[in-house]
Amino acid sequence: MAPIRTEHDIIQDKKLDLLLNTQDDIWRVFRVMSEFVEGFQTFSKLGPCITIFGSARTKPGTRFYKMAEEVASGFVKAGYGVISGGGPGIMEASNKGAKEANGTSVGINIDLPFEQSANPYIDKDKLITFRHFYVRKVMFVKYAQAFIVMPGGFGTMDELFESITLVQTRKVSSFPVILMGVDYWKGLIDWLRTTMLAEGNIGEADLKLFTITDDPAVALKTVTDFYAKTEHAPNF
Repeated sequence: MAPIRTEHDIIQDKKLDLLLNTQDDIWRVFRVMSEFVEGFQTFSKLGPCITIFGSARTKPGTRFYKMAEEVASGFVKAGYGVISGGGPGIMEASNKGAKEANGTSVGINIDLPFEQSANPYIDKDKLITFRHFYVRKVMFVKYAQAFIVMPGGFGTMDELFESITLVQTRKVSSFPVILMGVDYWKGLIDWLRTTMLAEGNIGEADLKLFTITDDPAVALKTVTDFYAKTEHAPNF
């Protein structure tokens, strides 16, 4: 027969659970800190880089895969390194374009149960796989001189709107954000204008925080024109 649990026993068990949870949270803080330290140590040595975002599901040989390769190659030839999310699809195309142009090819990967293994075009000393999304996004924002955003899903939208929000609220230095794939982004941009702007939730100037184009040359010129007037530096 099991012993009868008193109210004191239950309270003591709850205190023990709270203590164990608190200790687990403390160790989690150290794990997060270690990711920040590794990222800062690795990426602080990079020269000027641009980040290319986009879907992990984009297949080799398709329009946007080829576009990402061309964009990456063009920026390398202009003196920039290329940062990607480290995985397949647009990320792979970006690193491939950089690698084949003999440029710096960086992968800021994320540990996921599906879809996200590191692609083979990343410089071996410039690949980190993070456990926490928020640490990974800090690295993207801090060390990229521009964001090139290609068609993608929820993750790409997250990265796009966080970057625009940080620039809008001046939490980071202003930097170019370029959407590539005019047809893909048209519906979203129309909604921003006809609904979000019309409701007064953003201002007209906010729609100028990004550029939209299908032309890799325009993307490159947008960035080089911006930095003709501004020094390259981490964004915060």
